[in-house]
Amino acid sequence: MTTKAKKTAAQPAPLFEEQLAKLEGLVEALEQGDLSLEQSMLSFEQGISLARECQKALSDAEQKVALLTRDGDQLHAQPFALDDE
Repeated sequence: MTTKAKKTAAQPAPLFEEQLAKLEGLVEALEQGDLSLEQSMLSFEQGISLARECQKALSDAEQKVALLTRDGDQLHAQPFALDDE
């Protein structure tokens, strides 16, 4: 394994918030319409990849919450209460 490959393998996965911010930046750049066709396609591909990663992170979090709120074979739904109520 090369040094570059070792660095890549050792890097932690980006945080959800970082991925979402990158995705928002790509969307904004695409909406402005100033990119060339090639840049637009590259940004679109990156956006699709980021969107899938964000969706997977959300799905994983949802599964973890379900496991944490499970009581035996029963899943107990807890109502979400806002702090200002």
